[in-house]
Amino acid sequence: MADKIQDGMVVSLAYRLLMDGQEIETADADDPLDYLHGAENIVPGLERALTGKSTGERLTITLSPEDAYGEYDEDNLESVAREDMPDEVEAGMEVVIEDDEGYMYEATVKEVTDDAVILDFNSPLAGKTITYEVEILGMRQANPDELDHGHPHGYDGEDDFDGYEDDE
Repeated sequence: MADKIQDGMVVSLAYRLLMDGQEIETADADDPLDYLHGAENIVPGLERALTGKSTGERLTITLSPEDAYGEYDEDNLESVAREDMPDEVEAGMEVVIEDDEGYMYEATVKEVTDDAVILDFNSPLAGKTITYEVEILGMRQANPDELDHGHPHGYDGEDDFDGYEDDE
């Protein structure tokens, strides 16, 4: 069994995500983040920083936008007819939109006019420098199903319900 984080391992983390010194998100030891290393389950800069680390290590990693959620892209804005959106929609709301093929996308309502709703499909953290304070709680080798699906299935890899929807 490997004792250093490498591709193909399920890693369990406690973390604090900070932006401009403000806490944005957390996961603690009672409800950690489990991810499959090398499967792009987490932002690229964090994954690179964790490679080769061991259980029990603590790190503080500050990431530029290109290593985190990317630069803000004005091309990720879309105007939708006002009549196609719920009446109660307002700027700042998070919405889920389904496209013609049935795929679901998260967006933030940027602006509401009489005729249109402008949706922003950028991550709310796009264009931002962020800091992770991370503690590595544990790791194990991923099982073949996890490697095939590209995400962990629970601490022991055998959970019937894992909170993920498989594409299969």
